[in-house]
Amino acid sequence: MPRYALKIEYDGGPFSGWQAQADQPSVQEAVENALSRLDPGFAEGARIAAAGRTDAGVHATGQVAHADLGREWDPFRLTEALNFHLKPAPVAILAAARVADDFHARFSATERRYSFRLIARRAPVTHEKGRVWQVTHHLDAEAMRQGAAHLIGKHDFTTFRSSICQAQSPVKTMDEIRIEEREIPHGQEILFHLRARSFLHNQVRSIVGTLERVGAGSWHPSKVGEALAACDRAACGPVCPPQGLYLTGVGYPIGIFGD
Repeated sequence: MPRYALKIEYDGGPFSGWQAQADQPSVQEAVENALSRLDPGFAEGARIAAAGRTDAGVHATGQVAHADLGREWDPFRLTEALNFHLKPAPVAILAAARVADDFHARFSATERRYSFRLIARRAPVTHEKGRVWQVTHHLDAEAMRQGAAHLIGKHDFTTFRSSICQAQSPVKTMDEIRIEEREIPHGQEILFHLRARSFLHNQVRSIVGTLERVGAGSWHPSKVGEALAACDRAACGPVCPPQGLYLTGVGYPIGIFGD
């Protein structure tokens, strides 16, 4: 059975997350249902695997999954056909590619990239509702950069790890945390860009929630380093809500989609 990689974009708002769950809508189920209608060789009960199992409300602009199909497909035709069968779900296949039989969307990945959008303004968001986290106070982006610097490199991230995380080890290497600031009418948008080989459950949301406290002036930047060293979940700042989080890309040893 030929294996295909799929680059997927979705609005996570209507879903319980990526992973299929009983009696709950999921992105995985939406894609699998489209595949089963399209390719009879994609057997009933067959599963697809993704690079990241995003939580409820989390979005993606560059999720990657793989599927074993019943026949060879032209990648463009496969993309077009899947998008037809995915309607009206807010899920789109951006690209498809034939990959080696030993390719695995999760285990072959060498890095994952997430972005988080935070808007600071008094007036409620309208057009961006459900796609950003909003606070009503100004944030000091430079202070947040100073706090984030404590998290770069290889560390025990127990403090920033969910209590239900199933990873075997809390030790991860954070390759990059880049913080952008943009002026918007009557406020500011802060964008957090994080890059690592892999992340712990709720790690990004825990980090962003903690850095927001730094930007608000409630935490000194050095307190981020102290929280990290504590290896204690109780030392973490608030975990921010999911709607501002986006899985933006997955890296592999060789290019898959020509980008």
